[in-house]
Amino acid sequence: MTAVYTFDVFCSLDGFGSYGEGGDWGGYWGKQGPEFLDRRLAAYSGDQRMVLGATTFREFVEVLGPLTETSEVDDPVNTRMRTMPTTVVSTTLEGPLDWPDATLVSGDAVDVVARLKAESDVPLRSHGSLSMNRALMAAGLVDRVQVSVFPVITGRTGAEPVFAGAADFDLELLEARTLDGRIQELVYRPTLHG
Repeated sequence: MTAVYTFDVFCSLDGFGSYGEGGDWGGYWGKQGPEFLDRRLAAYSGDQRMVLGATTFREFVEVLGPLTETSEVDDPVNTRMRTMPTTVVSTTLEGPLDWPDATLVSGDAVDVVARLKAESDVPLRSHGSLSMNRALMAAGLVDRVQVSVFPVITGRTGAEPVFAGAADFDLELLEARTLDGRIQELVYRPTLHG
């Protein structure tokens, strides 16, 4: 039995995972509410392993910063993400990593994640890491795609389309919910089309 791998990603209604220069949205595009934050904490609370690519890991280190007593109280979601067992897949990073409970694995993400899925006794979850997760989807290693769609259009400031360059997939809807009356959380099982 292999571990379930979830590709977890946020995007604007027009499909951007981040915003670039001129974007003044703030985290979660400023649309988070208590229901969304509680749901995020619940999604990360169980035993699981985070899998990140090098670019997302670097961004997390920069954005989340070091753990402090204040950050642990003020931001339990990011504190949980920062303290989860984490595998960082990279051919460019060198250790040691400034991240609690992180393991750096050098190599091709498809090979690394295939091995993790076969050996892990807990589910695997990746947040962001767009290019890595597109490659994993194409290789058939992503069991679930969890997309949180925020009620914004970032046509002018959107910087990174989540699925740009991805293969074609059929999606089976497994779960759908509305959080805080405005954020859509959709969970799909992807199957390579054709």
